[in-house]
This record gives sequence, C-alpha cells and structure tokens, in this order.
Amino acid sequence: MIEGVKIKKLKPIYDERGFLMEILRADDPIFDKFGQVYITAVNPGFVKAWHCHKLQTDNFTCVSGKVRVGLFDARVDSKTHGEVTEFILGIDEPMLIQIPSMVYHGFENITDEIGIIVNTPTETYNYKAPDELRLPFDTKKIPFKWDAKKGG
Repeated sequence: MIEGVKIKKLKPIYDERGFLMEILRADDPIFDKFGQVYITAVNPGFVKAWHCHKLQTDNFTCVSGKVRVGLFDARVDSKTHGEVTEFILGIDEPMLIQIPSMVYHGFENITDEIGIIVNTPTETYNYKAPDELRLPFDTKKIPFKWDAKKGG
C-alpha cells in the first residue's frame, strides 16, 4: 500500500425503502479538513487519468457503477516512491479512499453503466491557479496499464 493512502470501509444502513450511507464525517479519524464536495463521472470504456495535487488530499467514494482506481506515488521522499496500487470501488463493496497530495491518480469505468465518484477534497478548486499536475492516461512514466482504450 502506498504510504499515506487510507481506506475507510463504509456501512450502508438498509431498510425497505433503500439505504443511507455516511461517507465522511468531521469526527472520523480519517477526516483532515473540508474544501468542497463534487461528483465526477466516467463513461463506459473511458479512463480519467493521470493527475495529482501539490496541496490537496482527495477522498474518493464510488456511488454508482464500478471503477478501477489507480494510484502512483510520485513523492521522492516517500518510503513507497514509485509504487502503484489499485482499488475497485463500487456500491456493492463501499469504501472511501483517501489520496494524499503528490500521489497521481486516475480511474476507469469497468461496467456498462456510468461510473460516478463523489470527492470530498481538502481544498476548494482555484480556477485561476489550479492545484494540479497532469500526465496523459497512457504515459510511460507510470507503470500502470489501463484496460480502457480512451482517456484523458
């Protein structure tokens, strides 16, 4: 596991109407701070990769469909520098993945329905100076192979 990546297993509470599932609480040991909440979606056959943040920590949860998340540790001072990790996220096995700054990440849809991720990052998006570094989804700099052939 990449140093600093944390996992929180989520517990849906079901009844005859459906379910409720808490994702991230301010009193969770995994909670750092709140920046904003947004959703991102990936269509079948596509990958969204690669990017990382200099400051921001991401908190990913897949709430629809199923996605394969890839992580790459680009931090030169990390014990796990250069390592890759992957997770399968979906509502059938719900979890939150906390992705530290300078860990490149991306995700691909692995189903025939749209994949939707809720992210609760620690920072608000700065439109004038985005906190992002990007690499192409098929870069040779990251030893990770996506199954999807279309990306960005």
